[in-house]
Amino acid sequence: MGKMRFSYPYGATPIDASEAEELLPRHITTQRELNEWEALNILQAVNRMSPKRVQDILDVSFIRTLHRKMFDQTWRWAGKFRTSNKNIGVDWPRIGEETLKLCGDATLWVRDKVYPADEIAVRFHHRLVWIHPFPNGNGRHARLMADLLIDRLGLPPFSWGGMNLTVMSAVRKSYIDALRAADRGDVTALLAFARS
Repeated sequence: MGKMRFSYPYGATPIDASEAEELLPRHITTQRELNEWEALNILQAVNRMSPKRVQDILDVSFIRTLHRKMFDQTWRWAGKFRTSNKNIGVDWPRIGEETLKLCGDATLWVRDKVYPADEIAVRFHHRLVWIHPFPNGNGRHARLMADLLIDRLGLPPFSWGGMNLTVMSAVRKSYIDALRAADRGDVTALLAFARS
């Protein structure tokens, strides 16, 4: 069994050495193997999920449970909020508070139809990525959360560029650039990317 060698595509959040030690499948030694393993873990989570059984997705408990289900075969910390600061995200002690605020805001957006449905889901996605609650997997988790939310709002899931966003590509760069524009208050590019 070798030591895992991480490589990070454009805009990715590196994980700490202590977080890396929490990798469950000890046979994995390359980023490609990790990406494939995580993709299978996520697919299993999606296949076990039924939108009809989801009582309230705009809930901190559901947000954590979904992350846990997506990564429970990969990381010991799956579903647990991070305990260190990263190159993105709120200071880690504020994660719970900010996630709770996001759920309340999104509930209001839906109830009062503050934005069109796509914009509600995209704004929710962006802010969840901005909070960056978990050590890793935040983008994939936030995209699935947005897809569940848009489904609850009666529209089809987003295509998110139609490609694997865990590897470096022009599509990933467009996604990260759209997130950064949303950080500056302009969600136009992220809205377009979500349906591209």
